[in-house]
Amino acid sequence: MGLRSRKSSKRRCRGHTSHTSQPAARATVAGQPSAPSRLVLSLDDPEANDPLLVGRKAANLATARRLGFAVVPGFVVTTTAAAAIDDDGVGACLPPLVSASLKQAWAELSAEGQHTLVVRSSSPGEDGGTSSMAGQFTSVLGVRTWSEFHSALFAVLESGRVVLDGAEDGIPTPMAVLVQRQVFPAWGGVLFGVDPVTGRTDRMVVAAVQGGPDQLVSGTVDGARYTLTRHGHLVASDGAGPARLPVHHRHALARLATRAERAFGSHQDIEWAYSEEGHLLLLQSRPVTAVGVAAEAQGPVLGPGPVAETFPDPLSPLEQDLWLPPLRQALTEAVRLTGAVSRRRLASSPVIACVGGRVAADLALLGVVANKSLWARFDPRPPARRLRAAWRTGRLRAALPGLAADVTVKVDRELASVPAPSGLTDEALLSLLRGSRNVLRSLHGYEILAGMLSTSADGAPTSAATALRAVSEGRAEGLDDAGVIARHPVTLALVPPAIGVDTSLPAFSGTSQLPAPAVSDEIAALREALRLRARWVHELTVRVADELGSRLARRDLLPDAGAVRWLNADELDAAVKGGVVPDDLDNRQRAGRAAPLPTTFRLTPAGDVVPMQQKGDHEGQGAGGGRAAGPVHGDGPVEAGEVLVVRTLDPGLAAALPGLGGLVSETGSVLSHLAILARELGVPTVVGVADALNRFPAGSVVVVDGTTGDVSLVQPVDESKQVSA
Repeated sequence: MGLRSRKSSKRRCRGHTSHTSQPAARATVAGQPSAPSRLVLSLDDPEANDPLLVGRKAANLATARRLGFAVVPGFVVTTTAAAAIDDDGVGACLPPLVSASLKQAWAELSAEGQHTLVVRSSSPGEDGGTSSMAGQFTSVLGVRTWSEFHSALFAVLESGRVVLDGAEDGIPTPMAVLVQRQVFPAWGGVLFGVDPVTGRTDRMVVAAVQGGPDQLVSGTVDGARYTLTRHGHLVASDGAGPARLPVHHRHALARLATRAERAFGSHQDIEWAYSEEGHLLLLQSRPVTAVGVAAEAQGPVLGPGPVAETFPDPLSPLEQDLWLPPLRQALTEAVRLTGAVSRRRLASSPVIACVGGRVAADLALLGVVANKSLWARFDPRPPARRLRAAWRTGRLRAALPGLAADVTVKVDRELASVPAPSGLTDEALLSLLRGSRNVLRSLHGYEILAGMLSTSADGAPTSAATALRAVSEGRAEGLDDAGVIARHPVTLALVPPAIGVDTSLPAFSGTSQLPAPAVSDEIAALREALRLRARWVHELTVRVADELGSRLARRDLLPDAGAVRWLNADELDAAVKGGVVPDDLDNRQRAGRAAPLPTTFRLTPAGDVVPMQQKGDHEGQGAGGGRAAGPVHGDGPVEAGEVLVVRTLDPGLAAALPGLGGLVSETGSVLSHLAILARELGVPTVVGVADALNRFPAGSVVVVDGTTGDVSLVQPVDESKQVSA
């Protein structure tokens, strides 16, 4: 027997098993209209539709069962019976008539303990249109014997007394108790007949787990989330592992949501389960009580793709303040100089956005998504501006190599002259952080211009291959990660910057498969050099911030040195100079990691993410490497010939590239480190493939064409093998 949801103290009645001398009331099956029949009611009893008698949860299930929904059989300990128990006192023996009625109902439903039962609350104020009271009462699973049932009944009633006695909204007491046979599903979860976040009525949301839905609603398992159309077609999914909810299950759930909406007159929040035999069961249905306001699809289309390689993980407040403003300013200036868009369009764009620490860019501004305007197909820019842009671009192409080389030399000289952070004063460290923004702005600006002016990615060098060689050599010499980085700073290209986090280089020991250093055009080489210098400046700010964090921790202003990452730049300044830290620092540290951003989305005025529906075919952009077929990688080490399907081109994946059969990414650029290295290794690579993680699950076989950008599913996963028996 197991408890779920709110826990409460159990009160046991001595000798409760002996109270069986009174004749049992025939209420459970026959539903006779005698006075005892109001103590225990079958879900099939006409009176079970009354929420004041059986609670709203049980009343909804009784209504659904009467309308032909697949509802598990059960009975209800009515509010009348609960009141009789209250009158006799919880903890004392059950009133004889109640005990007799309950024992007969238990015996018939469980077949004298042969079937497992689940005992749940059913309050008249529960599962209503304004408040669901979800998760506030105890549920007891795995009930078999009469003794276990008796204990479970009191546990549920006691949890109701604790919750309802403390309520201030006049919820009636006592509550009823719902008892049903327990099912052991292959799949279970929650179904919303409307998107509860955006309020979109043309969308449904399914949360699913393998096994019973109790593990999902209790929060012990996250499960997978599927956003569906009204017809059950997949729009988006998140958290789906190798075992995915079968397509025909999703379609059946969509039909269930529509049918329940018609039956109850509103969008429903449904708890459901698929039995081992494949039958869809309705376990609970209540109105959706909290629906967001549908967001207007306005503003620029954003996505993490162009910046995911630099910042693949959520940024802390301090990282955002130190690294995003220089990137935003550099990108704005580069776009302005090239005349790629109008000043009005540039002024209306966030250029770089940060949502929950996740970084995204204006995709149309960077040319990642096409301009849908009809006129843009014929004349994307006014003639005069188009001519000025061509003139500027020509001058930039001529001047850029010299300017970028000067910046690279200057940054190298300045980085070499910086003393160890531990030997600097507080003010000197703060000054370094402030000055780093200007350096980053210059490096990012020239790097972005080089990327815009580069005519081809072919032959572009990458520091990733050089870094992997350095990692292999350093480890052969017995160096740890810190020693490898100190001797070979180029290895920082393999890991994103992070304040307050130990830097770990990827596992890699072989160099035989790495490509020889490539020969490339001057602009492409400079772009790579600028990108590497920006990473080094990031690392300088990391070490300065870590030093300040250590000092603040020694002054008992921070719990540990790593907590400095949760301060923003102004708060760090105030902490160092005035010894003041914000009160909510603990809450910031406890906040969970933000979910990955959709490939494309827009923001509402309130800053909420509204995913954009992907249309048309799902072809991406070929990054080279030829054409090959292979199985999609799942868990464990990557094996030779497997195809790696990822959300972003994280530089930490570089060590997994040698021997891969293919690389497919939902976001990214053909100029990214990973794409370039993959091409050099002869790994077929395609970037920008919409919904790739959902379309190509682990175990399926795909063909990756790095020339055309096409990724084809040639052998899907056998979904029947993914459902646990």
